Amino acid sequence: MKAEGLLALVCAVALTAGCNNNRTANREAGTTGTTGASVSNSDKNFVSDQLRDGTAEIELANLAKDHAASPDVKQFAQMMIDDHTKASDALKTIAAENHIEMPAQVDDDHKDKAEKLAAKTGADFDRDYADMMVDGHQDFVDKLESRIKTTLSKYKTDAENPASGEKAQVDVKAQSVLPEKSDDQVTQRVNAWAAETYPVAYAHLQHAKALKDTLKKRSTN
Repeated sequence: MKAEGLLALVCAVALTAGCNNNRTANREAGTTGTTGASVSNSDKNFVSDQLRDGTAEIELANLAKDHAASPDVKQFAQMMIDDHTKASDALKTIAAENHIEMPAQVDDDHKDKAEKLAAKTGADFDRDYADMMVDGHQDFVDKLESRIKTTLSKYKTDAENPASGEKAQVDVKAQSVLPEKSDDQVTQRVNAWAAETYPVAYAHLQHAKALKDTLKKRSTN
């Protein structure tokens, strides 16, 4: 009887310790990220898409630095490398902490665009690159807007860039864009990234539009 009682006590202690360890592990997991399975498909797809598109923007910018004829295009390309690298690094941190799969390379559509652009030279290269930047950043801005809450009409008016080829006269770092609120911690972090990224992305769009107009005017003179 004494042996049976001692065995029961040992089992009870072991069970209690196991439960306590599980609770500790769960608390720690909550502070370092969640498993990929607990992340919504919407968040997974959004993060994956933005990382893939960001990589494509950087690859096109590197191509433009080497092949562009206009100094303005080369300067814009360097801005793309700097800003998209910074944004992608921040998003990669979120992906890594939450076990979200990161694309190893760009998709076939982006590869095809890069190959076609690489075949161009001189002013034709510059114009095609500017066109891609307008289309790409319009799509980027639209996707970011699905994750933010702030009414953007005034911000957009302030950020509008006249077709002069000059960078938008707006301090993008001073702009306050609020993320869409969510009770899901991962979703909230992704939304916060979108809100932080939006002002720079919108300024890029305005700059790309101005660059496109400037290059068009040069070609007609």
